[in-house]
Amino acid sequence: MKSPSFLTKKGEDKMSIPNLQVALDHSNIKDAIKDAVAVGQDVDIIEAGTVLMLEVGSEVVGVLRELFPNKTIVADTKCADAGGTVAKNCANRGADWMTCICSATIATMKAAAKEVKEIQVELYGDWTYEHAQQWLDAGINQAIYHQSRDALLAGETWGEKDLNKVKKLVEMGFKVSVTGGLNIDTLKLFEGIDVYTFIAGRGITQAEDPAAAARAFKDEIRRIWG
Repeated sequence: MKSPSFLTKKGEDKMSIPNLQVALDHSNIKDAIKDAVAVGQDVDIIEAGTVLMLEVGSEVVGVLRELFPNKTIVADTKCADAGGTVAKNCANRGADWMTCICSATIATMKAAAKEVKEIQVELYGDWTYEHAQQWLDAGINQAIYHQSRDALLAGETWGEKDLNKVKKLVEMGFKVSVTGGLNIDTLKLFEGIDVYTFIAGRGITQAEDPAAAARAFKDEIRRIWG
């Protein structure tokens, strides 16, 4: 049975079809670009992952921009400080969006937001809805809800408590992206929730046919939210 949808904060009764974002969580630029080329036309958003950026720097953002001039490019810096400087460097390379860790100060987030089109707050650890309201008040309305890689390796899975937090953030007015161990089968857990973007890394890039995996994600998203 199809889960009932709920009204969004603005009273809309029709949800948008979520985006699909590929996370290039590689340790070298060669493999990252290979996978980006393989799936770039089948996804909506391309992310230079944190590990990749730590290994090769913001240069990879520039390469992705050259390859995909019409795609949204995310620099997943998880920035905690020097927000303006980091964001300016990423924007100069061609990033549209950049991530800040939720423990960063509001001043850091605001400084970063002046340099790129949008800031996404990465939700890790002990954040609160009071913090979330402060981000909204600062004009930042994108949040990324995680099941972290380490949590997944420890055996945690998506559950009702996670779904309730995602729903609450959506109701507050956030465009919420979700990520962490996502595959085709887990998408249905979010049915009835106005998810902004599904972010998949290894679920796409480590598939036998990454492009086919990306298309399968898109097909399932359309089936559920279309």
